[in-house]
Amino acid sequence: MQGSNKFTRALLSVAALMLLTSVGLAADPGLAYPAEAEVNDQKAGSILFFNVYSSSTSNPSVQNTRFNITNTSSTSAAFVHLFFVEGSTCSIADRYICLTANQTTTFLASEQDPGTTGYLVAVAVDGVLGCPVSFNYLIGDEYVKFETGHFANLGAEAFSALYQGILPGCDGNSITAPILFTGNAGAYNRVPRVLAISNIGSLGDGNTVRVWINRVGGSLLTGAGSIGAIFGILYDDTESAHSYTLPSSGCQRGATLSDTFPRTVPRFSVVIPAGQTGWTKFWAATDVGILGVSINNNPNQQTSSGAFNSGRNMHKLRLTSDAYTVPVFPPSC
Repeated sequence: MQGSNKFTRALLSVAALMLLTSVGLAADPGLAYPAEAEVNDQKAGSILFFNVYSSSTSNPSVQNTRFNITNTSSTSAAFVHLFFVEGSTCSIADRYICLTANQTTTFLASEQDPGTTGYLVAVAVDGVLGCPVSFNYLIGDEYVKFETGHFANLGAEAFSALYQGILPGCDGNSITAPILFTGNAGAYNRVPRVLAISNIGSLGDGNTVRVWINRVGGSLLTGAGSIGAIFGILYDDTESAHSYTLPSSGCQRGATLSDTFPRTVPRFSVVIPAGQTGWTKFWAATDVGILGVSINNNPNQQTSSGAFNSGRNMHKLRLTSDAYTVPVFPPSC
């Protein structure tokens, strides 16, 4: 009788599996995330933007980045063109990766682009020509750590394609293609114009906040576009505003918040003294798209109830349009 019960349970398990398969496991429950939803680090998309990566050539165990990219489609392979953008010179290095349906992959910055600090753009392309393609199934994140003690797990910022199939106008004669972040048909979601850091701890409480600001636009063939000058406003916790400007010549601006960055009157440590917090918002002086991340390090995390270490992508307050030019050639994987 006991063997009969085991056989019956086994049959029921097989029947349940067949039932689940027949209704289609690929069709996840709930509503599809709308492609029209603007760029964020929670949805899937056809373009992924990783805000900062870095690695040390001498000691990658203390400064490195681990990238993770996943193809959430249960039916189609993904061909992904990776563009590694060096933050100060804006020079480009690229490679392809290919993911089967439901596949995930991971790789280290120290293995792919050692000794470089910058950002990574991953663009879904078709498997024959290498043209940008509508494939809103890519998700990703990264783990970053720096020798200064700053570390974070950051979601990849995802842009959805607002068209079907291959990018309109890209064909076998194309050597480049325009990626337009306009929010219109035939393009991708818009890019942020104004960013914000919602809460900044005081230097007097042991906080050290590092920020990276990136230009989204330019050429991924000859060199990404520069940010230019940045204008911002720093608020203390009594809503008093203090404006500042930041010079910037590259496509990525990295710095540590201090009494010299941003330079305010009075100084940063006076605006946000010990025991208090503030926040800031900023934008490029010219109308270009930007993305960014902030990471806090506090050596008192294990001894003070109010001390924390972590980071996140910056908040997006306003939107605009921008564009990348990408090279087109067949995937090599």
